[in-house]
Amino acid sequence: MELTREVRFSLTEVAANTKPRNSWAGWPASDRLAPYLLLRVTVRGVVDRRTGYLCNIVTLDRAVRDVAIPLMRETNQRDLANGATHEEVLRHIIRPLEDVMPEGAELIRLELRATPFLAYTWNKGNSEMVQITQSFEFAAAHRLHCADLSDEENRRIFGKCTNPNGHGHNYVVEVTVGGEPDAKSGMLLGVDRLERIVNERVIDVFDHKHLNLDCADFAETNPSVENITRAIWNRLNGAFDPVTLKKVRVYETPKTYAEYCG
Repeated sequence: MELTREVRFSLTEVAANTKPRNSWAGWPASDRLAPYLLLRVTVRGVVDRRTGYLCNIVTLDRAVRDVAIPLMRETNQRDLANGATHEEVLRHIIRPLEDVMPEGAELIRLELRATPFLAYTWNKGNSEMVQITQSFEFAAAHRLHCADLSDEENRRIFGKCTNPNGHGHNYVVEVTVGGEPDAKSGMLLGVDRLERIVNERVIDVFDHKHLNLDCADFAETNPSVENITRAIWNRLNGAFDPVTLKKVRVYETPKTYAEYCG
C-alpha cells in the first residue's frame, strides 16, 4: 500500500513551541511576503490489520515540520545571495526524512510544489534523478469525426462532439521531464528553457486554432484528447536534451485527461 500526506507551509520563521492552528491552509503561515510551498510525502508499507493504518499521518506531519521545513529554511537563508534551486532543496531533505520515517513506512516519493503549476519530484530507486512538471494552457476548437464513417455512425459514436462547426476547450497540458541536476548549477532544467520549448513547439502551434483545419498534426488524425496528448509528446520528445521527456498529460476538461509516456 502507498500513502501520501500533503503538508502546506511557508518558510517564514516561527516562535518556539508554537503549534499549527490551520494546517489545511498551511503552517507556518506568514503575515509577510515569504516563499510558500507544498510538500507531498509518499510512503509504502503493509497496512496493520488491527488499526487499518500503514502509519499515523501525524508522524509524517511531524517529520516534515520538525526536519524538512527547518532544513529548507536554513538552505534558503544560506543561499539567498546565490539562490538555492528547488532541485537542491529537494535533494537536501531526502536522507534526513528517510531517517525519521515511522517503522514499516518506506519513503518512496517526495513532491515539492513551488507553485500550483510547477512541481519537483524525487522517486526512490534513482536517488540522483529529479523530475520537473510544469503546467500550460491553450484554447482550441476541434471536431471529432471520422471521414470513413457515415454521418449517422459519427453521431452515434461522438454525439454532439461531431458538430460540423466544432466546439472548444481550454486544454491544460502538464509536461514532465527528468534527469540528474547539473553538478555545477544544481539545476535539472531552467524553467525559462522548459517554457520556451513548450511554447514554441506546442502552445504557439495549437492555441486559438481549429485543430482539424489549422494544424497538420490532425489533418488525417481525429483530434481526441488521446491523440492530442500523443501529438504533443511527439513534438516535445528529444527537445530537452540532455534532460528526458517523461510524461505528457492533457486535461480536456477538469474531469477528463489523457496521459502518455511514449
